[in-house]
Amino acid sequence: MYIIIYDFGTSSVKTCLFEIDSDIRLVTSSIEKYGLYISDDGGAEQDTEEWWKAICLTTHNLFKQSNIKPENIEGMAFCSQMQGTVFVDENGTALRRPMNYLDQKGFREYKECMGKGIIKVSGCSLYKLIRNLRVNYAASTSAKDPVWKYKWVENNEPEVFDKIYKWLDINDYLVARCTGRIIRTADSAFATFLYDTRKGKEGWNKGLLKMYKVKPEHMPDIIECTDLVGGLTQKAAEELGLKEGTPVYAGGGDTTFVNIGAGCTKRGDTHIYVGTSGWVSTFLDYQTVDINSMITGVLCAKKGYFNYYAELETAGKCFEWVANHLALDEIGVYMNQNKVSGDYENVVTSLYDYLSEEVSKVPPGANGVIFTPWLHGNRCPFEDSNAGGIFFNIRVGNGKRDMIRATLEGICYHLRWLLESVEAKVKTSNPIRFVGGGALSPVTCQMLSDITGRTIETVNNTQEVGAIGTALVAAAGIKGVDVLELSRQMIKVNHTYYPNPENKEVYDRTYKVFKKLYKSNAANFKELNC
Repeated sequence: MYIIIYDFGTSSVKTCLFEIDSDIRLVTSSIEKYGLYISDDGGAEQDTEEWWKAICLTTHNLFKQSNIKPENIEGMAFCSQMQGTVFVDENGTALRRPMNYLDQKGFREYKECMGKGIIKVSGCSLYKLIRNLRVNYAASTSAKDPVWKYKWVENNEPEVFDKIYKWLDINDYLVARCTGRIIRTADSAFATFLYDTRKGKEGWNKGLLKMYKVKPEHMPDIIECTDLVGGLTQKAAEELGLKEGTPVYAGGGDTTFVNIGAGCTKRGDTHIYVGTSGWVSTFLDYQTVDINSMITGVLCAKKGYFNYYAELETAGKCFEWVANHLALDEIGVYMNQNKVSGDYENVVTSLYDYLSEEVSKVPPGANGVIFTPWLHGNRCPFEDSNAGGIFFNIRVGNGKRDMIRATLEGICYHLRWLLESVEAKVKTSNPIRFVGGGALSPVTCQMLSDITGRTIETVNNTQEVGAIGTALVAAAGIKGVDVLELSRQMIKVNHTYYPNPENKEVYDRTYKVFKKLYKSNAANFKELNC
């Protein structure tokens, strides 16, 4: 069977055509970028028409690049960034630009609601935290959470708020545009922290809606990520170049499917993901929470299972920043020597291979330089939207390559911090699966193994791991089989990395300093960025 999955990230969509039989094979893919509009008030917004244009273009490209025909496609779904906010009218048309998960314009709304109370935990009202935790083992503890985007529009754009029919996440909007059916998947509903995860009570919690003053009529019907939503409408089919009626599955968020695409489908299986953002996630058959470290069990694609999930908001984004702002002359030399025209993905992949090779010439510990990967604040294991990136301990003898290596090491140090925070609550696996674009670099894979002290495994098509997980969910629905078992059968390890004991001392010493840098600078971040 052939399935199309739209891997919908922060800055681009990668549209993948998979063939699934006794295994899963990526037939071809196409990538297209779109904008992320950052504003001084903390805004991070995107454009629905840029999204749709990118989706249409990449879908057409699939058929230009293969001999597969639109009538061969048996299903499609989206695997998207999460905690976005899209307000639509009754026709599913967006009423304003969607707010990305990075948007924190609602900081005042967050403080006015969660910052009040006699007793507080992590700066939040204990009463409201307890009410949330009883319902879903989670709570809204960040100004970036979707409910504060909702409240910001209510307070600042009443003309938009008055027209709202339903409040959606990004995946839900795209599904509605394809099928005409306006719904929310359970995982995106949970990401609002207004969803009840208790067995037999799953759905919008009336008490939480009332506590946060969210209108119940704005909340769509909820379906499971594995459900068939409906067929592709005639209009959407014509624009996408697909057949009308092509089955559209519910899909969901990237964190929902990555564990399946990574083959981590047994209790305790742990994976680390590095794309634009990064996380450490452990697969569980129960839900738990660590409110002090901002970690909770988010919904898995299969009902009744959870991913205990600790997030770093800017992981690969930090390396992208280095490429754009620190290594420009290196890139200029590289691009002049290696002409690749019209193939954005190959340019980027080979460019990062080049930079990885350069930093491999720098010894572990980056000659004393440390980088903190908090370029858009931080969420876990401490929540601080004011936190920023630091290059620490630069001396006369240090060079640009030291700083680039320090960036990669800083990402890995923070992932170790997340892993230790997860380990404090649940049992994690060894080995750990490392997936996402960051896992393409053997240098980074070995670095992660050395810094965490864990055996690291990688899999094929690691950049598409979310899309692969989504494709397996759709395939399981079509075949009528268990998706967790299907994942275990089809996802295989291609490389294994073991910790190098010679690097342990320098990494342990530097990691100890790395963890102190936030506490030492929290007041400075607040004075500069509040």
